Amino acid sequence: MALAKGGFDGEIIVATSNALLSEQVKSLGGDLIGSRIEHVELRPSQATQRLNSMLSKLVPMEKLLIYRDNLEFFRSLDFLVVTEKTSLLLKERYGLHDLKIIHTRHGAGDRAIGFNKASAGFDHVLCSGPKVRDRLIAEAGVSPEAVSIVGYPKFDLVRGSEPLRILPKAERTVLYNPHPSPHLSSWYRHGRQVLEYFLDAPRHGLIFAPHVMLFQRKFVVTVDRFRVDRAGDIPQKFLRGDNIKIDLGSRRSADMTYTQAADIYLGDASSQIYEFLLKPRPCIFLNCHGYDWVGKPDFRHWCAGEVIDSPAQLPEALARADELHETRYRNIQEEMFAETFDLNEVPSSERAAEVISRLANDHARAWRETTLMAVSHA
Repeated sequence: MALAKGGFDGEIIVATSNALLSEQVKSLGGDLIGSRIEHVELRPSQATQRLNSMLSKLVPMEKLLIYRDNLEFFRSLDFLVVTEKTSLLLKERYGLHDLKIIHTRHGAGDRAIGFNKASAGFDHVLCSGPKVRDRLIAEAGVSPEAVSIVGYPKFDLVRGSEPLRILPKAERTVLYNPHPSPHLSSWYRHGRQVLEYFLDAPRHGLIFAPHVMLFQRKFVVTVDRFRVDRAGDIPQKFLRGDNIKIDLGSRRSADMTYTQAADIYLGDASSQIYEFLLKPRPCIFLNCHGYDWVGKPDFRHWCAGEVIDSPAQLPEALARADELHETRYRNIQEEMFAETFDLNEVPSSERAAEVISRLANDHARAWRETTLMAVSHA
């Protein structure tokens, strides 16, 4: 949208691979979709659909094969801008080496997987701030010239907006936001105990909005440390309380509605903690796996609040959360936010669009010069 409004004179296409994403694109894009921005819905082949129906509970086959099934579309592009790393298959497996792929990254979290060597496979990386840039260069081996700090375009969604009151009867609202990865998440071991505590503690309201992948499939499989686990079901008793709001994957789970609405953050490894820190507030983290985390960059976000080992410690942690925030953690949160996000008066989406436009124009100029040189030699 910022490219379209900023006068970029190239063709702009938004490609989606499922109905939910298509709906969000149309909702966000408004009149730009179909006029200045073309919307393409990528389709899996029948073979992929059959394979996905058999294996989707374990492996996202459609996500992996959607590239193979739409190679002609990807081959038609000069630049591809993505949030994930699976698209590198286009270069590594399918030979589209002339396609320039720009990575906008997924959140602004601290996990090592966000800084693995795959990041160096992109032609350019857009990142949120100096912490992310420095780790990409030092750990992933990304060339300094291939990284641009643009801020965090997602924050543009909430500029000037007021937080919603999700649980108006609660004195304080806690957002419980567990990660899906079995080796990091608090859900599998302690999640239901967390819900149980809030069911019997009506003074505190609970928004249970986990990472959208936690309940998307019957089994959760992680590849950075191979683990398979089941998120299971949520007992009906938790669905009826006035002080508990459960959202397993609506748009509000991803558009910062809940991170802005809550008074206290309760989580483990989700990068949404940094979105919560847009406004400093108390945080509590569950270290259910007993990690030796102090001083580890992968757990930098745990410096933003008290770290507890089990839900049994939750009542005391909640009772002292406000005091600890003011006396110990507020300044740390502000420092963490500043190192993670480089924000200024220019919306981050416009800064990102400027970089993409520059890269595209430089590419077009180089192509014209090469073509002219080839013609002159001929």
